[in-house]
Amino acid sequence: MGKFVITTRSNGEFQFNLKADNGQTILSSQGYSSKAGCLNGIESVKKNSQSQDNFERKVSANGKHYFNLKAANRQIIRTSEMYESEKGMVNGIASVIKNAHNAEVVEE
Repeated sequence: MGKFVITTRSNGEFQFNLKADNGQTILSSQGYSSKAGCLNGIESVKKNSQSQDNFERKVSANGKHYFNLKAANRQIIRTSEMYESEKGMVNGIASVIKNAHNAEVVEE
């Protein structure tokens, strides 16, 4: 089972990383000024990651693949890391779907 790990940045902002079973980070957040905002971001990822329709697959100008996770209103929630291949991106999406919905939330 995956987990959301909340950390505090050096500037005092909160952020989360969604980590897979193997500890690999599969999605990282922006900085949030409050812990409540960070927790709301986690809930949005949990809710919106369960539909393939919410994943927008993209290719960057340098040919790397990535995806945007979008909310029901089509606003981007998070943008993934860059992947060398389309297969890597597809695996990343599958990992978010598998791990996000029931991931525990921990604070470090």
